[in-house]
Amino acid sequence: MNMNMKYCPECGGTTSIKIPSGDNRERVVCSECELIRYQNPKIVVGCVPVIGDEILLCKRAIEPRYGFWTVPAGFMELGETLIQGAERETYEEACAKVNIGHLFAIVDVIGAGQVHAFYTADLIGDFAPGQESLDVKLFNKNDMPWDQMAFESGVFALRKLLDDDGKNNGIHYHKIDRRKQPSS
Repeated sequence: MNMNMKYCPECGGTTSIKIPSGDNRERVVCSECELIRYQNPKIVVGCVPVIGDEILLCKRAIEPRYGFWTVPAGFMELGETLIQGAERETYEEACAKVNIGHLFAIVDVIGAGQVHAFYTADLIGDFAPGQESLDVKLFNKNDMPWDQMAFESGVFALRKLLDDDGKNNGIHYHKIDRRKQPSS
């Protein structure tokens, strides 16, 4: 958590780190207006686009993990739902439209302050590399580039989707508790 904020964004007063009354953890608190600055995890949302027996993956054109494969995913934007975020990220990274299915995997990436949510999806029509992708490609489940995957959370989602064989077998949970885990 970044506790380096020296001045209040509301009134400009100086801040200190303390446990506010009624709370149970340290927060950045303004000494003037007593605004409490909460720092919470960011949400990453994505999907695993499937067409027939193949899954669409994107080769990253950005850091972290430049040149590695991933499922389409990224940070949610304000004003959008989880599903809208998954659709937008797929379009941005793979120029592809999808029909979002069900939520099937949640990964807590504690060290990065993130929660990753993955949906099943049916790929609709054409696809091409977006600005954040060097390449996009369909992979058969037997030809997945496991040793070239960018993020543990994406690997977890892919493996669970393949284990479930596309059926709605509930939501699978995974926790990554390394302090230097690359973000999506």
